[in-house]
Parts: sequence; C-alpha cells; structure tokens
Amino acid sequence: MGHLQWGTPEALRALLCELVSWESRTLTEGEITFPYKVQEKLGKLDFFKKNPANLSLHEVDLGRHFVNAFYKHPEVKETIVLISHFDTVQTEEYGDLEILAFQPEQLTKKLHERKDDLPEEARIDLESGKYLFGRGTMDMKMGLALHMALIEKASMEEWPINLLLVTVPDEEVNSAGMRAAVKELVALRDKHGLSYKMFFNSEPSFSQKPGDERHYIYSGTMGKIMPAALFYGKETHVGEPLKGMTANYMASFLTQLMEWNPSFLERDLSEETPLPVSLQQKDLKLQYSTQTPYRAAALYNVFIMKRSAADIMDIFEKVAEEAAIKCNESYKAICQRERMEGVGEVQVLRYEKLLSYAVGKFGAELVEQIKRGVQANTDWDEREKSMRIVEKLMIQCQELAPAIVLLFAPPYYPAVNTSSDPLIIESIKLLKETAKSFKEEVSQVHYFNGLCDLSYVQYKDDSDGWTSFEKNTPVWGDSYSIPFDDMLQLQAPVLNVGPFGKDAHQRTERLHIDSAFIQTPFMLERLIKSMMEIPDGELKEAP
Repeated sequence: MGHLQWGTPEALRALLCELVSWESRTLTEGEITFPYKVQEKLGKLDFFKKNPANLSLHEVDLGRHFVNAFYKHPEVKETIVLISHFDTVQTEEYGDLEILAFQPEQLTKKLHERKDDLPEEARIDLESGKYLFGRGTMDMKMGLALHMALIEKASMEEWPINLLLVTVPDEEVNSAGMRAAVKELVALRDKHGLSYKMFFNSEPSFSQKPGDERHYIYSGTMGKIMPAALFYGKETHVGEPLKGMTANYMASFLTQLMEWNPSFLERDLSEETPLPVSLQQKDLKLQYSTQTPYRAAALYNVFIMKRSAADIMDIFEKVAEEAAIKCNESYKAICQRERMEGVGEVQVLRYEKLLSYAVGKFGAELVEQIKRGVQANTDWDEREKSMRIVEKLMIQCQELAPAIVLLFAPPYYPAVNTSSDPLIIESIKLLKETAKSFKEEVSQVHYFNGLCDLSYVQYKDDSDGWTSFEKNTPVWGDSYSIPFDDMLQLQAPVLNVGPFGKDAHQRTERLHIDSAFIQTPFMLERLIKSMMEIPDGELKEAP
C-alpha cells in the first residue's frame, strides 16, 4: 500500500494553504480555474489514475464547473455524498494586506506586526498561536481539504463504502453550482444503482455569539427567501410635487413594516430564525434629473424553517397591504392640507397578477420580448433583472399605478432538517463521544444559521408551496431555476460537521488549527467508519 499524501496534520495544513492560495472569489477568473486545479491534484491519487472516469468536471454557467470525485467500492451501493463549495467572498477589507489574504502562513505572521489594529478577540486568538488567518481558511476550503483527505484514505484502504466528493462554485451568491450538481447526483445514482446514505457537508462551526468557543455540528440548515417589491408611483417635476407620488415615499412605508417584523419569526426545536431586514432599497432612475423618481425597488431577507414560499408570500402581502393603507392615509391628509386632488390610491398586487394582466393587454409575445430585452443586459445580476422586468411591464401598464408589485428575487434556499432521523441521532452521539476523547465538547444545532448548499437536497413539500415561488419570480426559467423534481428524489439525511473557526466574511476570518488538522479529521473518519459495518476493534484510538 502506498503512503498517504494528506495523512498528517502538517500535510493537511499544507494542502489547505495550497487550496487557499488558488484565489477563487465568486465571479472572478479564479473561480473558473479552481476546479481544474482540484481535478489535477486528485488525479494524482492511484485510485483516479486507475479510474479516470470517476473524476470529472461538470458545467454550471459562465465558464464555471463543479468537480465530482467518486471513490467507488466494487461491491457496495451505499454512498455518502461529501459536499463543499470552493468560492469565497471578496477581500477589499484587508486593505494593504489584501495581497496576503490568500497566503495564510504569511498573513498570520504579518498580523503580529499589526496586532493593535485587530479587534480584541481576534488579537487574543492571534497571540494564542492557535489560529490560522486568511480568506477561505474557514469558509470553506478546510472542508474541501478534509473531504480530499477522506477520499484519499478510503481509496488507499479500500473502505467498504462509496464516497462521492462534490465541490461547487457560487455558493456565496446564487448557489448555481449546487443547483447544477443536483441533476448529476440523480443521474449518477441511476447509472450505478447507488443508494445515498447521507448528504454530508463540512461548512465550519460558527460561534453563536461573540466569545463563544463551543464547537457546533448541524443536523439541518435554515432556509432563506427574498420577498421583494417594485414601487411604481407617478412622475412629476419637482416644481409641482403633488402632481405625482415618488416611489421613495411609497417604499418608506413598506420598509418600516418589514424591518425586524416578528410575523416572519419561526421557532422549531427551541431555535428561532433571525428577524427579517432589508438588503437593498433604491430608486431605479439611471441618471440625475429634476424629474421625481417614480420607480423604486426593495429586497428583504427572510429566514425560514417550516414555511414554504407560498406561506411567505401570504404574510408579505398582508404586510404590504398594511403599508399601502398607511401610505394612502398619510398621502390623503397631505392632499387635503394642500387642497389637491392627488393621484389616487396605492394598490398592492403580486407579480403573477401583473403578468397575466400584461399578457391580456398586449399579448404573450410582447411580454416575452420585454423579458428577453432585460435578460440580454449582462451588467445586471438576477436581482436587478427581476426588478427591471417588473418595471418594464409596469411602464406598459401605467393605469395600475400607483402600485406596489410583490415578487420573489433569487436566491431561494429551502430549509432542511433531519434531526429526528435515527442515523443522525446515532451519528451525533458518536461525534460527541469522539470529541470527549480530545476533552472537547460538541453541541448540536438543529438549523445551521448561515446559508448552506444542503438546502438543495432532501426537499419535502406536500402542498406545492414552491409553485408560488415559480409564479412570482420574474427571471424563473430564464436565468434562474431550482430543480425541485430532482431535489425530491434525493431523500437521505443531512449532517454538517466542519472545523471550528471565527469571523467568516471578515478580514479576521480564521481557522482553529487543532480543530481543523487533528480533531475534525479524526471525527470524520470515525463517523464514516461507523457507517461501514467494520468491527470497532479496527478503529485506531484518538491521538
């Protein structure tokens, strides 16, 4: 038997630093080249030299690919899917140290000269020598490194279980990578007659509050959905302000009611969702003029546990109707004070209603033409395109104004939770015991409190609640879609176990060295071996 490249803490640390040095910020050239480098690196393992077809790249979009590396045991159908993402967020916040953001060893050294610039908790962690700093160290290239090491070991030792490593781009923006991978997971299952035993992710363990040093494992992930609104008022000249109604005025009423609105709060298994906040609010004027802004847009972030898209749209509509009443009352009082007629009452309508009105008014072909025109603009992202489609339809249907049009903007992450699954209950028990051998305590969280690609497996929806998303998402089917049918076929429990780290998406992003290179690798190996029906005596003891 050959020797393991990534079998020691030192080798694993070197692998992580190499993965981090391959810069792969979302929507940069690095995100396009990264999967080729991973493929080349894994291709050096004996197993993939003998089975090159088991290591493949698959197209996502915009020149981006995901990687499948499939360790297949000849007699086994049971398969664990190891999911990770390789894109990272941007790095401007590193300032003049930005060139070191992807060199963890050098950055960590350099920060010792800048200790006084760091927040206190980060400075203490730096001085302890227990952390490695850098973009992607924690979120989430360490997860990928752990999965690569598992594939290597399983293939060398011929573990009687299949491991499918899937690493994807774009988790930080639209999860295009994972949405594309879902189809391939179904195809691979059918081709090899596999049975998926678990969908396993290694996103890092996030502290639940400042100063929290506990290591968490997650048996589910929160969902996220983005209700949005297009406000269409009535234009006028600033010299005659009451002959119109600005979209900004209308928007202020809805944003006041949406921000931190408790009617969106969900509780499950003694955990609760963060309250909603606005993620963007702007008017859609493309240049300055003394014409008043009569089109504006707002995006709101809503976390979900049990609710479907249909449930959220119903709540959102109620809130918008309340906002419209407040806006109309306030506006009416001003008109009376100024002895003006006004431009009428603001109405609330869903995008699906606007769409069928527009099709009825000037035909489906013109509506498609409007959508195509918006889609052709490569400078606009999915959210901007969503708003612009609604805006262009409203320009053709101004008799509906003033109006608040409700829609969904991408991305949508369904929530998933398998805390009650017997395999998950067993696995968590084993992981807690294993952590104790390091004198560490591991705590279970039922819903991962960030976004996670596990949202696209294990989907359940008895009420077709997702159709509300499809009908009210203007870019649906053109530049954004979710493979709900395929997701329904991927029914296996989910678990997220990753290394401990802090401050993802900040310049102080850092990874706990012992957790990453000693404890988590041991826990993962122990967990997978527990699913292989191997006599326990063959498990080596904790180091």
